[in-house]
Amino acid sequence: MDVDATTSTLIDLALAEDIGPGDVTSNYFVPKDREARGLIVAKAEGVIAGVEIAAEVFRRVDGNTTVKVLLESGTDVSHRAYVMEVKGSARSLLTAERVALNFLQRLSGIATKTRQFVELVEGNGARILDTRKTTPGWRALEKSAVVAGGGTNHRMGLYDRAMVKDNHLVAEGGIPALQGAILRLRSEQPGVEVELEADRLDQVADFLKLEGVDYILLDNMDNETLREAVEMRGEKGPLLEASGGVNLTTVEDISKTGVHFISVGAITHSAVALDISLEFLDAEDDA
Repeated sequence: MDVDATTSTLIDLALAEDIGPGDVTSNYFVPKDREARGLIVAKAEGVIAGVEIAAEVFRRVDGNTTVKVLLESGTDVSHRAYVMEVKGSARSLLTAERVALNFLQRLSGIATKTRQFVELVEGNGARILDTRKTTPGWRALEKSAVVAGGGTNHRMGLYDRAMVKDNHLVAEGGIPALQGAILRLRSEQPGVEVELEADRLDQVADFLKLEGVDYILLDNMDNETLREAVEMRGEKGPLLEASGGVNLTTVEDISKTGVHFISVGAITHSAVALDISLEFLDAEDDA
């Protein structure tokens, strides 16, 4: 991924948080003229993500650091796979190490978690979606990691898709008012998609009659009810998204109901960091 302005700011904040007024360990215990070479190594099986961000951290600390990316984001890794090579001032590499690994481990954990869900639904026609349950400020990074793991991004924020839930469906006006709001949005912001949340089949039936609906979110429905909703839609109409109660145990059966998407908050809010480390070699040693 490219390092956009938000990500650049995150890198600066992370480095400022870690380094503060100076890396006292490296500055006092590592000779200033010592050169070093390091390899970033995966210590567990998974999917790598955030490689470009980690590389930028090393460059941001010291522009003279040589960074060689060995595996791109989205690559499956096994234990002891080499992800990146860095070479330069030992002080600089040590100063950058933790921040680079923090980005890389967190994002690789999300990609790995996503891949687990994607593999379970493979061949059943459903795609795994992320949600807005992301680390504040990290959304673009975490959603990029979802894509690296084979998932699909849902809306980025409140601005690129209208998602009308129970709290938005005020009683006044009912379905006619809802239709009017949809058509008004379509007219004034034609690029914004529309999704309506249903937790009952009678709501699905009403929503299928509306004009301008792109998606219907089927919230916390059991698999039999999901299948009924799919049958009600038929061959045409809004795409159907299942949500609620989705985990590695349930996702495969949900995918067999015929829904188009399954949203999973856990791939971002509950992903475990992938074990990755930086191992130092002498500057002239071979890997």
